[in-house]
Amino acid sequence: MSRSLARALCLRGVLFVCLWWILTGRADAWGMGLVAVVPALTASLILLPPSDKRLAWRGLAGYLGFFLAQSTRGGVLVAIMALRPRPDLCPGVLEITLRLPDGAARVVLANTLNLLPGTLSVGLEGAHLRLHVLDTRRDMLAEVRVAERHVARMFGLRLAV
Repeated sequence: MSRSLARALCLRGVLFVCLWWILTGRADAWGMGLVAVVPALTASLILLPPSDKRLAWRGLAGYLGFFLAQSTRGGVLVAIMALRPRPDLCPGVLEITLRLPDGAARVVLANTLNLLPGTLSVGLEGAHLRLHVLDTRRDMLAEVRVAERHVARMFGLRLAV
């Protein structure tokens, strides 16, 4: 077993066990937890194979700060839109060419955009991301580029020009 596979098994295993514990909040649910954690761990290793490349801790801290700030900002914006008597929305799907290299970084970016209110990644094929947005009048490309830079720093990657 390679070091990267062993590290991935340990880290992801701990992550999934903690997630199970947080979701259930019960100490007597570990039998069912094992049934859920093992397939989740197996699927994660198949869908996102381990790599020898490590995350940059400084980049990870910057990403987490960015993510929390954008989640809060996005949540407030969506709440304001939802509470208006007549929502002023202009939904649409944008096609964006990503500058991140192929692999985990693109997947993390697409999932990050999913978790930010007002956006939903609906397709990722190669370097092309299809993004559903609630308001196409906002400069979503600029927002995606900022998120892309944070993900690139976290993975220690250079963006394509």
